[in-house]
Amino acid sequence: MSIELPFAPVDDIIRRNADGLRVSAGAAEELARRIQAEGAQRAIGAAERAETEGRKTLMVADFGAGAPPAKADLALPIAPVDRIARLDIDDRYRVAMDARLALTAVLEAYADDVAAAAALLARHADRRTIKAEDIEAYFDLEPYFE
Repeated sequence: MSIELPFAPVDDIIRRNADGLRVSAGAAEELARRIQAEGAQRAIGAAERAETEGRKTLMVADFGAGAPPAKADLALPIAPVDRIARLDIDDRYRVAMDARLALTAVLEAYADDVAAAAALLARHADRRTIKAEDIEAYFDLEPYFE
């Protein structure tokens, strides 16, 4: 599966949580892959909610999000997130523009959480660079945080 998100904005999200640590290209790629998987799963759930209500358009509430932020306030680009939302759902569904913004905001908050934890893991490993292995370690440890 190809990765829809460009790595540069994902790298920016990691850097804003890195508190001075460097970021490897592999970390940005791994986080982009994880964001994509999360977005596709959330879209499946949203499509199921829309289906039960007899709708073909995914709405903000289907993503469990509040009011969507302004596009200018988001680091992740909207068009790739829209493509991610459509990866694993039927083509008959549409995604409302405000729902795209809401999903982007949800995924960006998700990425912030992962990036902050990866920075903590890199520091714990006594490294000055966040690597893909830090992102992977977060997901290995995630069940223990729930």
